[in-house]
Amino acid sequence: MAAAVRRVTAELGPPAVLVNNAGVTRDNALFRMTDDDWDTVVAVHLRGAFLMTRACQAAMVDAGFGRIVSLSSTSALGNRGQANYAAAKAGVQGFTRTVALELGRFGVTVNAVAPGFVATAMTAAAAERAGLTVEEFEAEIAARTAVRRIGRPEDVADAVAYLAGDGAGYVSGQTLYVAGGPAG
Repeated sequence: MAAAVRRVTAELGPPAVLVNNAGVTRDNALFRMTDDDWDTVVAVHLRGAFLMTRACQAAMVDAGFGRIVSLSSTSALGNRGQANYAAAKAGVQGFTRTVALELGRFGVTVNAVAPGFVATAMTAAAAERAGLTVEEFEAEIAARTAVRRIGRPEDVADAVAYLAGDGAGYVSGQTLYVAGGPAG
């Protein structure tokens, strides 16, 4: 990762924006969850964000500017069958607040976006595991959401774009829930 950041810096200039968005799931009840299920999810979500942030921060500090946005999830608040995912996403939120405190004085803001249910291939797989069609699954989720619809990838992208832009220069250490309402 450090080598990749050095190459980007040499060819394009220092990174101004980092979006930590790698993700996997290995859902299972705790008593069925394997060590590998736990380690894989924590490594991709939390360790990945740590490694990329650490690799980019020096260039951002030297430039006196940077925007770091990490993807968390409403699952950080707890979600049945996702102890590994919830722990990793809650960890991303704690990591975000801590790094915001450390890098703010150097012109670097650090925030997280925590989506609720968003229509993706990953959520389509969840519908299948639940024995429902995608449409049935999405309708159930939408009925429990304050805005009565499910999220779209664009909803998340717009939040990330805001936090990565100049308009969010006074926003740091925050987690923005993009979940259709407080019960999302």
